Amino acid sequence: MPKRPVSACAAGLAALVATLSAAPAPALQPTAPSALDLALHGEDPAWSITADLTTEIGPRPAGTEREAAARRWAVARLKAMGFANVREETYDMRTWVRGEEKAWLTAPFLSQSLAITALGNSGSTGAAGLEGDVVYFAGFDALQAAPDAAVKGKIVFIDNQMKPTQDGSGYGYYGRGRFQGPNVAAKKGARAIVIRSIGTDNHRNPHAGVTNFDDGVKPIPAGAISNPDADLLVGQLRRIEAGAAAPAALRMKLLLTPRYLGQQKSGNVIAEVPGSDPHASPVILACHLDSWDLATGAIDDAAGCGIITAAAHHVMTAGQPRRTIRLLWAGAEEVGAFGGQAYFDAHGKERHAVALESDFGADRIWRVDFGLPDSAKPLADRIAAALAPLGVTRGRDRAGGGADIGALVAAGVPAIDLQQDGTRYFDWHHTPDDTLDKVDPVQLRQNVAVWTATVASLASSSNTELP
Repeated sequence: MPKRPVSACAAGLAALVATLSAAPAPALQPTAPSALDLALHGEDPAWSITADLTTEIGPRPAGTEREAAARRWAVARLKAMGFANVREETYDMRTWVRGEEKAWLTAPFLSQSLAITALGNSGSTGAAGLEGDVVYFAGFDALQAAPDAAVKGKIVFIDNQMKPTQDGSGYGYYGRGRFQGPNVAAKKGARAIVIRSIGTDNHRNPHAGVTNFDDGVKPIPAGAISNPDADLLVGQLRRIEAGAAAPAALRMKLLLTPRYLGQQKSGNVIAEVPGSDPHASPVILACHLDSWDLATGAIDDAAGCGIITAAAHHVMTAGQPRRTIRLLWAGAEEVGAFGGQAYFDAHGKERHAVALESDFGADRIWRVDFGLPDSAKPLADRIAAALAPLGVTRGRDRAGGGADIGALVAAGVPAIDLQQDGTRYFDWHHTPDDTLDKVDPVQLRQNVAVWTATVASLASSSNTELP
Protein backbone atom coordinates (compact mmCIF):
# COMPACT_ATOMS: atom_id res chain seq x y z
CA MET A 1 0.00 0.00 0.00
CA PRO A 2 1.54 3.36 -0.99
CA LYS A 3 2.48 5.85 1.86
CA ARG A 4 0.22 8.85 2.31
CA PRO A 5 1.96 12.25 1.97
CA VAL A 6 2.53 14.17 5.24
CA SER A 7 0.83 17.57 5.23
CA ALA A 8 2.92 20.70 5.76
CA CYS A 9 0.95 21.48 8.95
CA ALA A 10 1.61 18.06 10.43
CA ALA A 11 5.27 18.26 9.49
CA GLY A 12 5.59 21.64 11.18
CA LEU A 13 3.93 20.36 14.36
CA ALA A 14 6.28 17.40 14.46
CA ALA A 15 9.28 19.68 14.09
CA LEU A 16 8.04 21.94 16.92
CA VAL A 17 7.56 18.97 19.24
CA ALA A 18 11.04 17.75 18.43
CA THR A 19 12.53 21.17 19.12
CA LEU A 20 10.72 21.51 22.45
CA SER A 21 11.77 18.02 23.45
CA ALA A 22 15.40 18.80 22.72
CA ALA A 23 15.40 22.20 24.50
CA PRO A 24 16.09 22.30 28.25
CA ALA A 25 13.11 23.04 30.49
CA PRO A 26 12.99 26.60 31.78
CA ALA A 27 14.54 26.91 35.25
CA LEU A 28 12.10 27.42 38.11
CA GLN A 29 12.54 30.72 39.89
CA PRO A 30 13.56 30.14 43.54
CA THR A 31 10.97 31.18 46.11
CA ALA A 32 12.14 33.93 48.45
CA PRO A 33 12.61 32.56 51.96
CA SER A 34 9.99 33.47 54.52
CA ALA A 35 10.88 35.20 57.77
CA LEU A 36 10.49 31.89 59.58
CA ASP A 37 12.79 30.16 57.05
CA LEU A 38 15.43 32.79 57.80
CA ALA A 39 15.00 32.30 61.53
CA LEU A 40 15.32 28.53 61.29
CA HIS A 41 18.06 28.23 58.70
CA GLY A 42 19.67 31.64 58.13
CA GLU A 43 22.17 33.68 60.06
CA ASP A 44 21.72 34.03 63.81
CA PRO A 45 21.80 37.73 64.79
CA ALA A 46 20.55 36.89 68.28
CA TRP A 47 23.71 34.98 69.12
CA SER A 48 26.02 37.64 67.67
CA ILE A 49 24.24 40.44 69.55
CA THR A 50 24.37 38.52 72.84
CA ALA A 51 28.01 37.53 72.38
CA ASP A 52 29.19 40.93 71.20
CA LEU A 53 27.33 42.95 73.83
CA THR A 54 28.57 40.82 76.71
CA THR A 55 32.12 40.60 75.33
CA GLU A 56 32.64 44.18 74.18
CA ILE A 57 30.64 46.05 76.84
CA GLY A 58 30.05 43.61 79.71
CA PRO A 59 28.20 44.77 82.86
CA ARG A 60 25.80 47.66 82.29
CA PRO A 61 24.62 49.15 85.62
CA ALA A 62 21.84 51.69 85.22
CA GLY A 63 22.81 55.34 85.19
CA THR A 64 26.53 54.68 84.77
CA GLU A 65 29.00 55.31 81.96
CA ARG A 66 28.92 51.58 81.17
CA GLU A 67 25.20 51.79 80.42
CA ALA A 68 25.83 54.88 78.28
CA ALA A 69 28.52 52.96 76.37
CA ALA A 70 26.03 50.15 75.82
CA ARG A 71 23.52 52.62 74.34
CA ARG A 72 26.15 53.93 71.92
CA TRP A 73 27.03 50.36 71.00
CA ALA A 74 23.36 49.50 70.45
CA VAL A 75 22.72 52.50 68.21
CA ALA A 76 25.70 51.60 66.02
CA ARG A 77 24.70 47.93 65.79
CA LEU A 78 21.05 48.61 64.97
CA LYS A 79 21.97 51.13 62.26
CA ALA A 80 24.44 48.65 60.76
CA MET A 81 21.67 46.03 60.64
CA GLY A 82 19.49 48.33 58.53
CA PHE A 83 16.93 49.50 61.08
CA ALA A 84 15.38 52.93 60.67
CA ASN A 85 14.81 55.82 63.06
CA VAL A 86 17.48 54.55 65.45
CA ARG A 87 17.98 56.92 68.37
CA GLU A 88 18.58 57.33 72.07
CA GLU A 89 15.88 58.78 74.30
CA THR A 90 17.55 59.77 77.58
CA TYR A 91 16.17 60.68 80.98
CA ASP A 92 17.59 61.47 84.42
CA MET A 93 17.52 59.04 87.33
CA ARG A 94 18.89 58.79 90.86
CA THR A 95 21.83 56.41 90.59
CA TRP A 96 23.07 53.96 93.24
CA VAL A 97 26.41 52.10 93.03
CA ARG A 98 27.87 49.43 95.27
CA GLY A 99 31.05 49.69 97.33
CA GLU A 100 32.85 47.22 99.61
CA GLU A 101 30.87 44.06 100.43
CA LYS A 102 31.93 41.76 103.25
CA ALA A 103 30.22 39.78 105.97
CA TRP A 104 31.25 37.41 108.75
CA LEU A 105 29.60 35.22 111.34
CA THR A 106 31.65 36.21 114.38
CA ALA A 107 30.17 34.38 117.41
CA PRO A 108 29.63 32.10 119.23
CA PHE A 109 31.68 29.86 116.90
CA LEU A 110 34.92 30.67 115.11
CA SER A 111 34.59 33.52 112.63
CA GLN A 112 33.59 32.57 109.08
CA SER A 113 33.19 34.83 106.08
CA LEU A 114 30.00 34.92 104.00
CA ALA A 115 29.57 35.60 100.27
CA ILE A 116 27.37 38.70 100.23
CA THR A 117 26.23 41.41 97.84
CA ALA A 118 24.38 44.62 98.63
CA LEU A 119 20.81 44.99 97.41
CA GLY A 120 20.16 47.95 95.17
CA ASN A 121 19.31 51.06 97.24
CA SER A 122 20.89 49.53 100.34
CA GLY A 123 22.12 51.90 103.00
CA SER A 124 25.75 51.91 104.10
CA THR A 125 27.32 50.50 107.24
CA GLY A 126 30.04 53.12 107.03
CA ALA A 127 33.71 52.32 106.56
CA ALA A 128 33.97 50.71 110.01
CA GLY A 129 31.09 48.30 109.38
CA LEU A 130 28.64 47.20 112.06
CA GLU A 131 28.22 44.12 114.23
CA GLY A 132 25.10 42.84 115.94
CA ASP A 133 22.91 39.95 117.01
CA VAL A 134 21.02 38.06 114.32
CA VAL A 135 17.28 37.52 114.58
CA TYR A 136 15.86 34.74 112.37
CA PHE A 137 12.65 34.78 110.29
CA ALA A 138 11.57 31.87 108.11
CA GLY A 139 10.10 34.21 105.50
CA PHE A 140 8.78 37.68 104.79
CA ASP A 141 5.39 37.02 106.40
CA ALA A 142 7.06 36.10 109.69
CA LEU A 143 9.05 39.34 109.68
CA GLN A 144 5.97 41.37 108.89
CA ALA A 145 4.05 39.76 111.77
CA ALA A 146 6.85 40.17 114.32
CA PRO A 147 6.56 42.80 117.08
CA ASP A 148 8.92 45.73 116.70
CA ALA A 149 10.65 44.79 119.96
CA ALA A 150 11.83 41.49 118.43
CA VAL A 151 13.56 43.36 115.61
CA LYS A 152 14.80 46.64 117.03
CA GLY A 153 18.58 46.94 117.13
CA LYS A 154 19.10 43.53 115.49
CA ILE A 155 20.40 42.29 112.16
CA VAL A 156 17.39 40.63 110.54
CA PHE A 157 17.85 37.42 108.56
CA ILE A 158 15.10 36.18 106.22
CA ASP A 159 15.44 32.54 105.20
CA ASN A 160 13.70 32.44 101.79
CA GLN A 161 13.95 29.00 100.19
CA MET A 162 12.85 29.34 96.60
CA LYS A 163 12.45 26.21 94.45
CA PRO A 164 12.83 25.97 90.66
CA THR A 165 9.67 25.98 88.54
CA GLN A 166 9.19 26.08 84.79
CA ASP A 167 7.24 29.32 84.91
CA GLY A 168 9.36 30.98 87.60
CA SER A 169 6.28 31.61 89.70
CA GLY A 170 8.11 31.33 93.01
CA TYR A 171 9.95 34.58 92.36
CA GLY A 172 6.98 36.77 93.16
CA TYR A 173 6.27 35.00 96.45
CA TYR A 174 9.78 34.60 97.79
CA GLY A 175 10.96 37.83 96.21
CA ARG A 176 8.95 39.81 98.78
CA GLY A 177 11.80 39.22 101.19
CA ARG A 178 13.99 41.30 98.90
CA PHE A 179 11.43 43.71 97.45
CA GLN A 180 9.79 44.65 100.77
CA GLY A 181 11.80 43.02 103.57
CA PRO A 182 14.38 45.80 104.07
CA ASN A 183 11.67 48.48 104.21
CA VAL A 184 9.69 46.53 106.83
CA ALA A 185 12.82 45.78 108.85
CA ALA A 186 13.84 49.45 108.79
CA LYS A 187 10.41 50.54 110.03
CA LYS A 188 10.69 48.08 112.92
CA GLY A 189 14.06 49.50 113.96
CA ALA A 190 16.49 46.88 112.58
CA ARG A 191 20.12 47.93 112.23
CA ALA A 192 20.51 45.92 109.02
CA ILE A 193 18.97 43.05 107.07
CA VAL A 194 20.44 40.03 105.31
CA ILE A 195 18.38 37.65 103.20
CA ARG A 196 18.96 34.24 101.70
CA SER A 197 19.40 34.98 98.00
CA ILE A 198 16.27 34.80 95.86
CA GLY A 199 17.64 31.98 93.75
CA THR A 200 17.49 28.24 93.19
CA ASP A 201 21.17 27.33 92.93
CA ASN A 202 23.60 25.85 95.43
CA HIS A 203 26.59 27.90 94.28
CA ARG A 204 28.46 30.25 96.58
CA ASN A 205 27.22 33.20 94.57
CA PRO A 206 24.89 35.80 96.10
CA HIS A 207 22.02 37.12 93.98
CA ALA A 208 21.77 40.91 93.61
CA GLY A 209 18.53 42.80 93.05
CA VAL A 210 16.81 46.04 93.91
CA THR A 211 14.91 46.90 97.06
CA ASN A 212 13.05 50.09 97.91
CA PHE A 213 12.34 52.13 101.00
CA ASP A 214 9.25 54.24 101.54
CA ASP A 215 9.62 58.01 101.56
CA GLY A 216 10.79 59.07 104.97
CA VAL A 217 12.27 55.67 105.86
CA LYS A 218 16.05 55.79 106.24
CA PRO A 219 17.66 52.99 104.21
CA ILE A 220 19.44 50.40 106.33
CA PRO A 221 22.28 48.18 105.10
CA ALA A 222 20.67 45.36 103.13
CA GLY A 223 22.41 42.40 101.54
CA ALA A 224 21.86 38.92 100.13
CA ILE A 225 24.08 35.96 100.98
CA SER A 226 24.55 32.87 98.87
CA ASN A 227 22.45 29.78 99.49
CA PRO A 228 25.36 27.73 100.93
CA ASP A 229 26.21 30.59 103.30
CA ALA A 230 22.57 30.83 104.34
CA ASP A 231 22.71 27.09 105.09
CA LEU A 232 25.79 27.73 107.24
CA LEU A 233 24.03 30.52 109.13
CA VAL A 234 20.97 28.36 109.78
CA GLY A 235 23.18 25.45 110.82
CA GLN A 236 24.88 27.61 113.46
CA LEU A 237 21.52 28.85 114.74
CA ARG A 238 20.26 25.27 115.11
CA ARG A 239 23.36 24.29 117.10
CA ILE A 240 22.89 27.25 119.41
CA GLU A 241 19.24 26.24 119.94
CA ALA A 242 20.31 22.65 120.63
CA GLY A 243 22.79 23.79 123.29
CA ALA A 244 25.95 23.09 121.32
CA ALA A 245 27.37 26.42 122.44
CA ALA A 246 27.19 28.42 125.63
CA PRO A 247 23.98 30.49 125.70
CA ALA A 248 24.70 33.30 123.29
CA ALA A 249 23.27 35.01 120.26
CA LEU A 250 24.49 34.41 116.75
CA ARG A 251 26.45 37.50 115.79
CA MET A 252 27.29 38.93 112.38
CA LYS A 253 29.55 41.71 111.17
CA LEU A 254 28.71 43.59 107.97
CA LEU A 255 30.69 45.94 105.78
CA LEU A 256 28.55 47.40 102.99
CA THR A 257 29.51 50.81 101.60
CA PRO A 258 27.25 51.61 98.62
CA ARG A 259 26.52 55.23 97.76
CA TYR A 260 24.35 57.44 95.57
CA LEU A 261 25.81 59.45 92.71
CA GLY A 262 22.83 61.80 92.48
CA GLN A 263 20.99 62.40 89.21
CA GLN A 264 22.65 60.69 86.24
CA LYS A 265 21.64 59.94 82.66
CA SER A 266 20.01 56.71 81.63
CA GLY A 267 18.08 56.08 78.44
CA ASN A 268 16.28 53.89 75.96
CA VAL A 269 17.38 52.90 72.48
CA ILE A 270 14.62 52.86 69.86
CA ALA A 271 14.74 51.40 66.35
CA GLU A 272 12.09 50.61 63.74
CA VAL A 273 11.17 48.53 60.73
CA PRO A 274 8.86 50.96 58.89
CA GLY A 275 5.56 49.45 57.80
CA SER A 276 3.91 49.94 54.43
CA ASP A 277 0.84 51.50 56.06
CA PRO A 278 1.89 54.68 57.91
CA HIS A 279 -1.52 54.88 59.56
CA ALA A 280 -1.34 51.43 61.16
CA SER A 281 -0.31 51.37 64.82
CA PRO A 282 3.07 49.76 65.57
CA VAL A 283 4.04 46.45 67.15
CA ILE A 284 6.30 47.00 70.19
CA LEU A 285 9.07 44.51 70.99
CA ALA A 286 10.93 45.17 74.26
CA CYS A 287 14.02 44.01 76.14
CA HIS A 288 16.29 45.82 78.58
CA LEU A 289 19.84 46.93 77.90
CA ASP A 290 21.06 47.49 81.46
CA SER A 291 22.25 44.71 83.75
CA TRP A 292 23.52 44.14 87.25
CA ASP A 293 27.24 44.56 87.66
CA LEU A 294 28.22 41.18 89.10
CA ALA A 295 28.50 39.60 85.61
CA THR A 296 27.99 40.43 81.95
CA GLY A 297 24.19 40.21 81.86
CA ALA A 298 23.97 37.50 79.19
CA ILE A 299 20.65 35.91 80.16
CA ASP A 300 19.40 39.10 81.80
CA ASP A 301 18.94 40.58 79.31
CA ALA A 302 21.42 40.66 76.43
CA ALA A 303 19.80 37.51 75.06
CA GLY A 304 16.37 39.16 75.16
CA CYS A 305 17.66 42.07 73.08
CA GLY A 306 19.21 39.60 70.67
CA ILE A 307 15.96 37.63 70.36
CA ILE A 308 13.62 40.53 69.61
CA THR A 309 16.10 42.20 67.26
CA ALA A 310 16.74 39.01 65.30
CA ALA A 311 13.00 38.44 64.90
CA ALA A 312 12.41 41.98 63.63
CA HIS A 313 15.38 41.68 61.29
CA HIS A 314 14.12 38.43 59.78
CA VAL A 315 10.69 39.95 59.15
CA MET A 316 12.32 43.02 57.59
CA THR A 317 14.56 40.87 55.36
CA ALA A 318 11.61 38.79 54.11
CA GLY A 319 9.71 41.89 52.95
CA GLN A 320 8.18 45.09 54.25
CA PRO A 321 5.49 44.40 56.86
CA ARG A 322 2.21 46.27 56.93
CA ARG A 323 2.68 47.57 60.46
CA THR A 324 5.80 49.28 61.77
CA ILE A 325 7.81 47.14 64.17
CA ARG A 326 9.39 49.20 66.96
CA LEU A 327 12.20 47.88 69.11
CA LEU A 328 12.57 49.18 72.66
CA TRP A 329 15.92 48.41 74.27
CA ALA A 330 14.98 49.86 77.65
CA GLY A 331 17.40 51.29 80.17
CA ALA A 332 17.37 51.05 83.95
CA GLU A 333 14.98 48.10 84.20
CA GLU A 334 16.85 46.39 87.01
CA VAL A 335 16.52 49.29 89.42
CA GLY A 336 12.86 50.10 88.88
CA ALA A 337 11.80 49.82 85.21
CA PHE A 338 12.58 53.49 84.70
CA GLY A 339 13.14 52.96 80.97
CA GLY A 340 9.70 51.46 80.45
CA GLN A 341 8.10 54.33 82.34
CA ALA A 342 10.12 56.88 80.35
CA TYR A 343 8.95 55.29 77.11
CA PHE A 344 5.35 55.50 78.30
CA ASP A 345 5.78 59.12 79.35
CA ALA A 346 7.09 59.96 75.88
CA HIS A 347 4.88 57.71 73.75
CA GLY A 348 1.98 56.54 75.88
CA LYS A 349 -0.54 58.74 74.08
CA GLU A 350 0.32 57.14 70.74
CA ARG A 351 -1.68 54.17 69.48
CA HIS A 352 0.08 50.82 69.89
CA ALA A 353 -1.18 47.62 68.28
CA VAL A 354 0.37 45.15 70.72
CA ALA A 355 3.40 44.86 73.01
CA LEU A 356 5.71 41.92 73.79
CA GLU A 357 8.82 41.57 75.94
CA SER A 358 11.70 39.10 76.19
CA ASP A 359 13.27 39.16 79.67
CA PHE A 360 13.42 35.66 81.10
CA GLY A 361 16.68 34.23 79.79
CA ALA A 362 17.22 32.23 76.62
CA ASP A 363 15.83 28.75 77.26
CA ARG A 364 13.11 27.45 74.94
CA ILE A 365 9.65 28.94 74.68
CA TRP A 366 7.03 26.39 75.71
CA ARG A 367 3.76 28.36 75.98
CA VAL A 368 2.02 31.37 74.49
CA ASP A 369 -0.50 33.47 76.40
CA PHE A 370 -2.67 36.12 74.78
CA GLY A 371 -4.01 39.40 76.08
CA LEU A 372 -5.71 40.51 72.88
CA PRO A 373 -9.13 42.02 72.18
CA ASP A 374 -11.97 39.72 71.13
CA SER A 375 -11.60 41.00 67.57
CA ALA A 376 -8.16 39.39 67.44
CA LYS A 377 -9.31 35.82 68.05
CA PRO A 378 -8.57 34.78 64.42
CA LEU A 379 -5.12 36.35 64.79
CA ALA A 380 -4.46 34.47 68.03
CA ASP A 381 -5.60 31.25 66.36
CA ARG A 382 -3.19 31.84 63.47
CA ILE A 383 -0.30 32.50 65.83
CA ALA A 384 -1.06 29.45 67.97
CA ALA A 385 -1.19 27.27 64.85
CA ALA A 386 2.11 28.67 63.60
CA LEU A 387 3.83 28.05 66.95
CA ALA A 388 2.59 24.50 67.51
CA PRO A 389 5.20 22.93 65.17
CA LEU A 390 7.87 24.80 67.16
CA GLY A 391 6.86 23.02 70.37
CA VAL A 392 4.77 25.84 71.85
CA THR A 393 1.41 25.14 73.50
CA ARG A 394 -1.43 27.60 73.90
CA GLY A 395 -1.94 28.76 77.46
CA ARG A 396 -5.11 29.86 79.20
CA ASP A 397 -3.70 32.72 81.25
CA ARG A 398 -4.14 36.30 80.13
CA ALA A 399 -0.86 37.84 79.04
CA GLY A 400 0.41 40.45 81.45
CA GLY A 401 3.52 41.68 79.67
CA GLY A 402 6.79 42.48 81.43
CA ALA A 403 8.35 45.32 83.39
CA ASP A 404 9.29 47.45 80.40
CA ILE A 405 5.86 47.27 78.77
CA GLY A 406 3.96 47.24 82.04
CA ALA A 407 2.80 50.85 81.78
CA LEU A 408 1.56 50.28 78.22
CA VAL A 409 -0.35 47.14 79.20
CA ALA A 410 -1.84 48.87 82.24
CA ALA A 411 -3.08 51.58 79.89
CA GLY A 412 -4.88 48.99 77.75
CA VAL A 413 -2.37 48.04 75.06
CA PRO A 414 -2.83 44.38 74.03
CA ALA A 415 -0.04 41.98 74.94
CA ILE A 416 1.33 38.54 74.15
CA ASP A 417 3.59 36.55 76.48
CA LEU A 418 5.95 34.06 74.87
CA GLN A 419 6.74 32.03 77.97
CA GLN A 420 10.30 30.75 78.30
CA ASP A 421 11.34 27.75 80.38
CA GLY A 422 12.53 29.21 83.68
CA THR A 423 13.72 26.00 85.33
CA ARG A 424 17.38 27.06 85.19
CA TYR A 425 16.90 30.82 85.14
CA PHE A 426 17.07 31.54 88.87
CA ASP A 427 20.27 29.53 89.24
CA TRP A 428 22.07 32.42 87.50
CA HIS A 429 19.73 35.40 87.80
CA HIS A 430 21.54 38.50 89.17
CA THR A 431 24.70 36.52 90.01
CA PRO A 432 28.34 36.42 88.84
CA ASP A 433 27.25 33.36 86.82
CA ASP A 434 25.14 35.38 84.34
CA THR A 435 27.63 34.91 81.53
CA LEU A 436 27.56 33.95 77.85
CA ASP A 437 28.26 30.24 78.43
CA LYS A 438 24.80 29.93 80.05
CA VAL A 439 23.11 30.71 76.71
CA ASP A 440 22.29 27.56 74.73
CA PRO A 441 22.52 28.46 70.99
CA VAL A 442 19.97 25.80 70.02
CA GLN A 443 17.38 27.04 72.49
CA LEU A 444 18.18 30.64 71.57
CA ARG A 445 17.39 29.88 67.92
CA GLN A 446 14.07 28.31 68.92
CA ASN A 447 13.24 31.55 70.74
CA VAL A 448 14.02 33.54 67.61
CA ALA A 449 11.90 31.26 65.43
CA VAL A 450 8.92 31.57 67.78
CA TRP A 451 9.30 35.34 67.99
CA THR A 452 9.70 35.64 64.22
CA ALA A 453 6.55 33.66 63.47
CA THR A 454 4.63 35.70 66.01
CA VAL A 455 5.92 39.10 64.90
CA ALA A 456 5.32 38.30 61.23
CA SER A 457 1.66 37.56 61.99
CA LEU A 458 1.24 40.64 64.17
CA ALA A 459 2.91 42.97 61.69
CA SER A 460 0.56 41.82 58.90
CA SER A 461 -2.59 41.97 61.04
CA SER A 462 -5.59 44.06 59.99
CA ASN A 463 -7.05 47.11 61.68
CA THR A 464 -10.13 45.10 62.56
CA GLU A 465 -7.98 42.67 64.57
CA LEU A 466 -5.74 45.08 66.48
CA PRO A 467 -6.21 48.76 67.38
